[in-house]
Amino acid sequence: MIYVIRHGQTELNSAHALQGRSDAPLNERGKEQAREVGRLLAARGVTFSHVFSSPLQRAVQTAKIVAPYATVQCDERLIEMDYGPYEGIDLKDPPPEIISFFSDFVHNPAPKGMEQLAHVVERTGAFVEDIKGLAGDVLVLTHAIAMKGILEYLTPDSGGAHWSKFLGNCAVYTIAVEDGHLGVPAEL
Repeated sequence: MIYVIRHGQTELNSAHALQGRSDAPLNERGKEQAREVGRLLAARGVTFSHVFSSPLQRAVQTAKIVAPYATVQCDERLIEMDYGPYEGIDLKDPPPEIISFFSDFVHNPAPKGMEQLAHVVERTGAFVEDIKGLAGDVLVLTHAIAMKGILEYLTPDSGGAHWSKFLGNCAVYTIAVEDGHLGVPAEL
């Protein structure tokens, strides 16, 4: 089974900033969220044979809290969407082009300077294809848009339904793998 988890909260999350690739650490609430998920998975008997993370510290910290016994392998394909010139903007008062993009991810391309969603799907999809043959339970620690990229890759007939879905800090999805085939993701 593959477990895909969004990182815990940071101060930028709590301030409603577009965090993107800013390398902010977890705040105390984020650390507690990670501990809660770790306890939940441990209570279910989940022990990770492999742990992969975005290289950003908030994801690595979450991975180390959820699976303190495992070695974390960083993979650039799990990094958050590149927001380019919009990195760090206040989401309580975003510019019109961001409002438009976030209101309809499916029909409105990312504004100039931002990574396109098709690229997010491509890179995160390549990652899950590369790990689907690993034995044992696999932990994947990533970010909201990168996680949605994985969900979209695995459900191409969703019509983009995952793009507009809210994924809270430490949201967990599972992906069953049978005979080398990736299953439909399910929210835990």
